Amino acid sequence: MTVTFGMFPLPAALLLLLVPVFHLRAQSRAEPSVLDLALRLASIPAVTGYEQAMVDTLLRLLPGARRDRAGNAVLMLGRGQPKRLLVCPIDEPGYVIGNVREDGYLTLRRAPGQVLTPLFDQQLEGHRVTIQGRQGPVPGVVAVRSVHLTRGRPPPSDAPFTVDDAFVDVGAAGSAEAESLGISVLAPVTLTKRPHSYGDSLLASPMAGRRAACAALVAVARGWGAGRKPRGSVTVAFVVEQQLGQRGLGTLANERGPFESTLIVDGLSPVDPPEVTGRDAELAKRWPPLGAVWRLRLPARYGGSPVETVSLKQAHSLRARVESWRKR
Repeated sequence: MTVTFGMFPLPAALLLLLVPVFHLRAQSRAEPSVLDLALRLASIPAVTGYEQAMVDTLLRLLPGARRDRAGNAVLMLGRGQPKRLLVCPIDEPGYVIGNVREDGYLTLRRAPGQVLTPLFDQQLEGHRVTIQGRQGPVPGVVAVRSVHLTRGRPPPSDAPFTVDDAFVDVGAAGSAEAESLGISVLAPVTLTKRPHSYGDSLLASPMAGRRAACAALVAVARGWGAGRKPRGSVTVAFVVEQQLGQRGLGTLANERGPFESTLIVDGLSPVDPPEVTGRDAELAKRWPPLGAVWRLRLPARYGGSPVETVSLKQAHSLRARVESWRKR
């Protein structure tokens, strides 16, 4: 049996083989969901001051977006008045390589910026980390004290584990071997990213609230770029170094302002003070070109931990609230 495909007769069996191919192509053209975007963003390290990989990904997700002189990913949509700014921060607390020892072990130092919780360093002990080397990501693990070698000796101090106690093993026998992997002083380091989707639309990962909030904003911006234009002009920006003097946001204010209003979309963990939601008069006073500043936060549980958890149903609601903001 043959059938006609366009102008060409084809065996029916061959046509059945082509159906999955066309189905996969149709799926590949489908818009990624907030879950897909959140999982993708949550898997990328973006230590404060070292957000380049995250910005590269955002530029690929947002056709027409550009990197400004501060390193922000910026997308311009619409024209005319009102002129507004829509922002999501992308940086996270982390570490850098402090030294490459002669025995091949690496020591760490905190990257500058805000530390989320007093127990932040203790999350490192015995866990896998990823070093962003010159030749790409390098896996490692933070060593723990050997219970066998310390048997019969005086007990160690009860002082809690800090970054000064961290020794990272990347399998190198010496400093030359470690450096051959592309590892050098000041290379950024984070816990290995393993975002996990579970339960009723829950996502667990470090900085899950911020990543899901940015994913919602990416989904909104992609929709606007596909034809659903906002009223007036909107600058959509994913800003760097928010936890270090807000340099990315300040650059936007000074270079692209003044704006009538600014909406900052972010995560909200239990370690954040409740007054960071709603209107932010203090930030508006610091950066007058931002205009009236509002914050829209996505709640998260276990904030500041490796299993910070966010509801993607709430992320969808956040997306809808941002969509409604464009019509104001």
